[in-house]
Amino acid sequence: MPCNLDMNEIGVRAKGASRVLARTSGRDRSAALRAMADALAADVERILEANARDVADAHAAGLAAPLVARLRLDRQRVDDMCGRLLVLADLPDPVGVVLEGFTGPSGLRVERIGVPIGVVAVVYEARPNVTAEAAGCCIKSGNAVILRGGSEAFRSNVAIAEALIAALGRVGLPEAGIQIVRSTERSAVDRLLTLTESVDVLVPRGGRSLIEHVNAHSRVPVLKHYEGICHLYIAADAPAELAIGVAVNSKCQRVEVCNALETLLVDAACAERLLPGLTEALRARGIALRGCERCRRIVPEMDLATEDDWRTEYLAPVLAIRVVDGLDAAVDHISRYGSGHTDGIVSLRSDWIERFVTGVDSASVMVNASTRLSGGGAYGLGAVVGISTDRLHARGPVGVRELTTYKWVARGNGHLRT
Repeated sequence: MPCNLDMNEIGVRAKGASRVLARTSGRDRSAALRAMADALAADVERILEANARDVADAHAAGLAAPLVARLRLDRQRVDDMCGRLLVLADLPDPVGVVLEGFTGPSGLRVERIGVPIGVVAVVYEARPNVTAEAAGCCIKSGNAVILRGGSEAFRSNVAIAEALIAALGRVGLPEAGIQIVRSTERSAVDRLLTLTESVDVLVPRGGRSLIEHVNAHSRVPVLKHYEGICHLYIAADAPAELAIGVAVNSKCQRVEVCNALETLLVDAACAERLLPGLTEALRARGIALRGCERCRRIVPEMDLATEDDWRTEYLAPVLAIRVVDGLDAAVDHISRYGSGHTDGIVSLRSDWIERFVTGVDSASVMVNASTRLSGGGAYGLGAVVGISTDRLHARGPVGVRELTTYKWVARGNGHLRT
C-alpha cells in the first residue's frame, strides 16, 4: 500500500482510539499499564532475540558506539521498562483534575479541567525503551500514540509494541491506542509530519539532524530539544568529595544520554585545590579530558580544548573543562554555550546557589546533584515521552501531566449574559 494511504489510515485509527481513551476511567488505564508490564515480562525472550539481531546489524553497519549502547537491551533494561510502567500505573490520574475553579457573585461555577491532548506522535532513534515509555505515558494520560522508531531498532521496537498492543486488547481498550509505523522509509516520517487532522502534537527524540528535520518540516506542533550540552559549575567553596562525586556520576553513569555532563566549569578560586582530584577520578573511569589553557597549567596532561568543544554534545567518554572567574562567569558561559537542557552547581552557600538557580535559564537546574537525575524517575514522573527545552506547552521532562491540556467548564442555573 502506498505510504500516504498507510499513514492516513494510521492517523484515522489513532484519532478514533483517542476519543475512546479520553472517556475511560483512570482505573481502567492503570489496569492497562499493569497488563502492558506483564506482557513485556512474558515476551522478554522474544524482545531480546529481536534486539540481538538489531545490535548485530548495527555493528555490521559500523554504527557509532554511543548509538549501539543506546540500542542494546538486556534483561535488566526490560525489567526497568516494566518497572516504569508500574510506576505510571500508580501515579494520580491527570485526566479530569480540577486545576482551578471559582464561583462568581452570580453563582456561576467556573472550572479549568485537565483533559488529554488527543493523538501524540513520537519519532525517535536507537532507544527501544522509548517504545514502552512513550506508550505508557500516553495511555496513562488518555492519549493515543503513534510510534515511529529508527531503522536501527526496528525489530526491537516492533516486538515491544506488539506486546503492548496485545495487552490493550486483553483489558478491553482499543488496540489502535498504540500504533507503530512498520516502515523504515523516511517518507513515512515526512507524511506523519503533515497529519494535522489526526495528530495533535509530535515529540522527536534523537540526534540533532532528526530534530532539525522534524522542526523544519512539521505542520503539527512539536515539543523538542536539540541537544543536551549539560554543565556543572564547581563553586569556590565546593567540598572535594561532593564535587568529585557529583561530577563523576554526571559524566560517567551513562555517557551516551542527553543529560550526561559535557562541560565542567571549575571556579578559579578552587581550581588548584580540586582540579587534580577531579581529573584523576574522571581519568580512572576512562574519560578523555579537554581543558582550557588555565586547566592545563594545573593538569598539563589534558588535551587543549578548542572553541568547538564548548559547543559539543559528545555523548561519549569525552569531557571539556574550563576554569572560570566566579559564579557570574559560569552563568555567562552556560548562557552562551548551553542548550537549555540541564545545568548544575556544587556549592554549600545558599546565596550563591540562589544566584545560580535564578541566573541559569535551563529546563532543569541541579543543586548538589548529578545532571543524570534530570528526567522522569527522580522527578516522580515514572517515565517520560521526551525532554522539551521549549517554553510552550511543556518544559523539561514530558510526562503524563505534560501530555494533558485543559478545558473550561462553566456550570450555571439558567445564567444569562446581561
